[in-house]
Amino acid sequence: MIFKVLYQEFASEVPVRERTQSMYVEAKTEREVRKKLAEKNVNIEYIQVLNEDHLAYEKQSEDFQVENV
Repeated sequence: MIFKVLYQEFASEVPVRERTQSMYVEAKTEREVRKKLAEKNVNIEYIQVLNEDHLAYEKQSEDFQVENV
């Protein structure tokens, strides 16, 4: 499955909508995504599993790239 992760670049940052970034991670569960990102020291706001339709929509973006973590 592909998960969309919304996060702040630094773990100490308070979430601010204008600075929220996103990345896409392939994993089996949300817990696995969190384990993979633990070393990156980011402040995870939200993790969303993408269904087929939503994934197809996200792939249309030029910024779409599945992270290799």
